Amino acid sequence: MTCAIYCRLSREDAEKIRESESIQNQKAMLADYAASQGWEVGAVYCDEDYSGADRDRPGWNAMLAAAERREFQIVLCKTQSRFTRDMELVEKYLHGLFPLWGIRFVAVVDHVDTDLKGNKKARQINGLINEWYLEDLSENIRAVFAQKRSAGKYIGSIPAYGYRKDPADHNHLLVEPEAAEVVRSIFSLCLEGFGKQKIAALLNERGIPSPSAYKRARGWTRGEAGADGWNRTTVGRILRSELYTGTMVQGTKRRVSYKSKACAGVPKEAWCRVEGTHEAIVDRASFDAAQALLDRRTRSGGTGEPHPLAGIARCADCGGPLVKVSQLYKGVRRSYLQCGRYASSRPHPNCTRHSVRLDALTGVVEERVRALVRTRYRLPSPERLLPPGEAEARLRRERAEALELQNQIARRSRALETLCLDRADGLIGREEFAGMSARFREERQALQARLDALEARMREAPPEPPGLLAKRAEALLRLDPMPRELLVLLVDTVTVGERRPDGTQEVSIRWLL
Repeated sequence: MTCAIYCRLSREDAEKIRESESIQNQKAMLADYAASQGWEVGAVYCDEDYSGADRDRPGWNAMLAAAERREFQIVLCKTQSRFTRDMELVEKYLHGLFPLWGIRFVAVVDHVDTDLKGNKKARQINGLINEWYLEDLSENIRAVFAQKRSAGKYIGSIPAYGYRKDPADHNHLLVEPEAAEVVRSIFSLCLEGFGKQKIAALLNERGIPSPSAYKRARGWTRGEAGADGWNRTTVGRILRSELYTGTMVQGTKRRVSYKSKACAGVPKEAWCRVEGTHEAIVDRASFDAAQALLDRRTRSGGTGEPHPLAGIARCADCGGPLVKVSQLYKGVRRSYLQCGRYASSRPHPNCTRHSVRLDALTGVVEERVRALVRTRYRLPSPERLLPPGEAEARLRRERAEALELQNQIARRSRALETLCLDRADGLIGREEFAGMSARFREERQALQARLDALEARMREAPPEPPGLLAKRAEALLRLDPMPRELLVLLVDTVTVGERRPDGTQEVSIRWLL
């Protein structure tokens, strides 16, 4: 008779023993058993790093396909759980399809043999126990992950683009300089007014590897090289990721079931957010400004670029948007804004016209924006400024030092707690305890003093040069006409009142600052 050997090693098993040895041991044991029974080994199928509930195991599926083709008469495993931990699959194959295909299933260690009729209840009990184990394991892993998330530890298998895992602590992220510079460029381009598609095109033109290609080149992920350049989705994902501000955001999705890889979204208010867990690549002001741009970007509907006040200009009376209309006046076509509710509800309008020339309103808004920006981003006295980039670099270093000091203080506190427990259990003597506890307290006190001094220095630091947002705003101010992107960054709404008898109109601006 011909048998097929099936071996499996899960990720949990790999943490306890070496993969190669585990698989080789399974193969050797099963080959010896087959020889003792006089069975010929027709094929060997293996799956490494796969759960017993996974239905997408390549070796397992190849074995099932061969079984259906009747290429062998026996499936031989070390235990029933190596074949599957899913009770549904036990019933489907061991008691359903395998008998139909003329396949005998044998598990050596737990004495499972489908040729033994009285063995069926034992197989079913094994199946239930294996599934319960899988469910308990899943709950335990979920609890551990939840604890790590709440502590701000990164639990992803692959680091986010722009970062790498700390060799000393794989749950901590360090900046990857090359990729981080690309991330900064993406945010800069966004703040300059470039859309996601245009940013992706620029990155491709410059020959910059996409995140997937970048990670694959470093062996962080698997996959074949292909045409996987930048696209608007990838750019948008980076621009929307709060991770780049130094805030760890996790728990945005959850597994529907421990039996399935399908995930469901988690409400935003239930996400796990922990600030200051790692070095920021993008400052908070630039990130928030980018979000405002993304939220308020207006499509032109195929007629060209949206006008500067699209989505911003509102009716002062009904609050509805002002829409663009064109009129021919003395042979010249001019653009006006008027209340959208008036325009859409004629001949019985729900509001009045509120008509205003687009160029006139834009000029008023631009002048007020210039005045605001000049005041808002006034630089401090030159003698208090650090050289460009130095202030930001120093702040990053000081924040990293403060975080390290906090970690050291926490470690000394945990050491004192352990020492007290050891003393209570009689593991160490009184003199040894006194000496060690005094040393830990002195070290903790010294570290706390260093931390207090550092935090005081950070609070008293001289003002920094303008950040990315300010620099972009200053540059854009010199452009005429003023780009829409600057208006979107600074202006929430522009409300326009109805024209008065004397021809004047009230224009009010609500700022985002």
